[in-house]
Amino acid sequence: MPIVTVFTDRVLPLSAMILSAAIFGFFYAWICSTMWGLDSTDPRVAIKAMQAMNASVRNGVFFPAFFLTPVACAIATVGLWVTGARQAGLWFLAAAVTYVVGGLGITMVMHIPMNEALSLVEVGEDIEAARAIWHAYSPDWQFWNITRTVVCGVVVVMAGLGLLSIGAERARE
Repeated sequence: MPIVTVFTDRVLPLSAMILSAAIFGFFYAWICSTMWGLDSTDPRVAIKAMQAMNASVRNGVFFPAFFLTPVACAIATVGLWVTGARQAGLWFLAAAVTYVVGGLGITMVMHIPMNEALSLVEVGEDIEAARAIWHAYSPDWQFWNITRTVVCGVVVVMAGLGLLSIGAERARE
């Protein structure tokens, strides 16, 4: 197999799939442990913990999965189209567009404004005031996180279907 084909059929699509799966897993972990844990603790602690997590997530480990997933999917699309695997490329294009709208878009439009507003909250000693703040924040944040997680799960499936269709397309050649 020529090196170009190895790159376009294996390296690029697999990289896109790994990044897609990484961001799906990141969002999924918030659903099944992080937010439930925060909801079950003292709301003053939950607010402070969420403020700290939101401040720390902007890092070099998070960056590739969050920001480069659609880029990797788009590059895989181009590579596959150039080498004639158009059906596979369409799956990766669909994955890129779906992630931009449902992963990046939801985060930018819903989560970032909510997180920035929460970052401005001064957590005092009044547990009832903290409870009101947390109850105003957590359900909506979780709804939108579940939504983007489902979308990212669909992105992983699309990337997987793209990977599977490469072999089928090559077999027809």
